[in-house]
Amino acid sequence: MIMVYRLKVSHYQEVAMLVLKIDSTLELRQLLISDSIDIFNTIDSQREYLGRWLPFVAHTRVLADTEKFVKAAVDASQDSFEYIFTIRKDGHFMGLIGFKNTDGLNKKTEIGYWLAFEFQKRGIMTASVRKLCQFAFETQKLNRIQIKCAVDNIRSINIPKRLGFQFEGIERQGELLTGGVYTDLVVYSQLASEWKNA
Repeated sequence: MIMVYRLKVSHYQEVAMLVLKIDSTLELRQLLISDSIDIFNTIDSQREYLGRWLPFVAHTRVLADTEKFVKAAVDASQDSFEYIFTIRKDGHFMGLIGFKNTDGLNKKTEIGYWLAFEFQKRGIMTASVRKLCQFAFETQKLNRIQIKCAVDNIRSINIPKRLGFQFEGIERQGELLTGGVYTDLVVYSQLASEWKNA
C-alpha cells in the first residue's frame, strides 16, 4: 500500500511524505530533514559494525555531516532526485533504503540499503527491498534494478538471492572501504519482466 501524508514543517510550509506500507507495523517512510538525528545517532553508535561495509561511515563525524546528506537528498532537483526511505517499525528508525544512480532515460536504478545491527536476521531488509522493487517496477515503471554487494558481505548478498535477482558478475575493486582497502562487488539484477513472472 502506498500512502501520501501532508506534514506541516513550519507555520507556512507543508511537505508531502510518501509512505510504502509493508505490513501493519513495518513501513518505508520517505526521507525528511528531521530524520537526520535518527540516522546520525545510529551510525555514531554502530561505527565499527556499519563501517565495515559502508565507506560513508568514516566521513560521517558529526550531526552536520548527516544533515548535509539528508538536505541534499530532500532538496535535490527533479533531474537528480532519488527516492530514499527510512525503514521504520512501529515508528522506530531501523535503517535506510533507496535508489541510487537512477537512469530515467533507460529506466533503470540501483538499490542501496543498510540496517542497524539489532534488527538483523528478522527478514526486515528482505521485505523492505521487495517493497521498493514493487514501487520501482509497478509505480515508477522502471525496467531494471541492480544491487551491488561486497563479495564478503554474505548477509547483504543473500537479499537479492532470496528475491530472485540474477547474478551478473563481479565488479573488480568496485568500492574503496575504510582503511584504503578495495573490495570486489557482486552484481545482481532483476528486470520488470522477471518481477511480473515471479
